[in-house]
Formats: sequence, structure tokens, C-alpha cells
Amino acid sequence: MASTPPGQRRLQILQALAEMLEQPKGDKITTAALARKLAFSEAALYRHFASKAQMFEGLIEFIESTVFGLINQIADRQTDGLAQARDIVGMLLNFASQNPGMTRVLIGEALVNEDDRLQLRMNQFYDRVELALKQALRLAASEGQAHEADATARAAMLTSFVIGRWHRYAKSGFKNNPSQDAALHITLLLS
Repeated sequence: MASTPPGQRRLQILQALAEMLEQPKGDKITTAALARKLAFSEAALYRHFASKAQMFEGLIEFIESTVFGLINQIADRQTDGLAQARDIVGMLLNFASQNPGMTRVLIGEALVNEDDRLQLRMNQFYDRVELALKQALRLAASEGQAHEADATARAAMLTSFVIGRWHRYAKSGFKNNPSQDAALHITLLLS
């Protein structure tokens, strides 16, 4: 184990943490349990992360870079504003279904009793998602497909829909797939 590069070890720790978050019961994750899963000491964890909060920050950074990278790709690829909004919502639902452990971070469940700054960061994440949707809807309005005055309210509604689907997925023990029937729901929300 001593020959594992530090960056690789950090990635292993974050992957193990994400796997532990995939457990439907959602038990509180301790550094002792994480160290046991990885078969090394808690001290080894703290050589790579100063705190458990830093481990969760690593997961949040992964979520942010992945989601906003995909949003940028959608905006670059899709010139139609309503199609952008549709694709962003669909991507957010698919991201959760493919990453159940991350879903618990997305909804803040995994962050309960952790450092308050983590939930603040997730709140900023929601704001950025809503802003991306608002921009797509404003583009749709400029194309004559929507009303400019509705963009803010519709973006908030779409963001709430996504967060609600994420909650339902996590609370069902990852049984209620958030992307199930999503195309119909999104069409109804955008019509």
C-alpha cells in the first residue's frame, strides 16, 4: 500500500466513501468505518484529508465539476433554449440514478451533522443549477418559445422538481429511479 501515489489514494478514499453512501439505510459514516472498508488506519485517512468535511468537499467537487461540465456541453451543443432546459433536467436526473451515493450528498442527507459550510456549498450548487436553467429559458424566450417573465419561476420549478426526484430516489432506498418517466414530466413542466 505504501507504493500507491497520494492522488490515487485520495481517489480510493472518495470512491469508498461514495460506495458507503450507496447503502439504502443511510447510516452515519464514520472515519473508523471508512478506514475499515479500505483496510487501513484512520491516521492514513488523515494523511490525505485533514477532516471528514474535506472528504465530503472532495465528493462535492466531483459533483460540481461533472454536472457543470455537462451543462456547459449541453449549452454548447444545443442551440434551442427549451431543448437545453430539457437536456439539463434529464442529465441531472440521470446523474443521480447513476450515482446513488452522490444523491445523498446532493440532497444534503449525507451532510447532516457535518460542517455547515458543506450544506452552504450545496445550496450554492442549487443556485447555479437554477441559473443555468434560467439562462436556457431566457434563450427560449428570445426564440419566441417561452415568455421572458416566466423564466425565473419556471427555472425555480424545474430545480425543485429535480431536487424532489432526488429526495424520492434516496428515501426509497434507491428504488424509485429519478429518471423514470422523466421525458413526460419534463415535457409537461416545459409546456
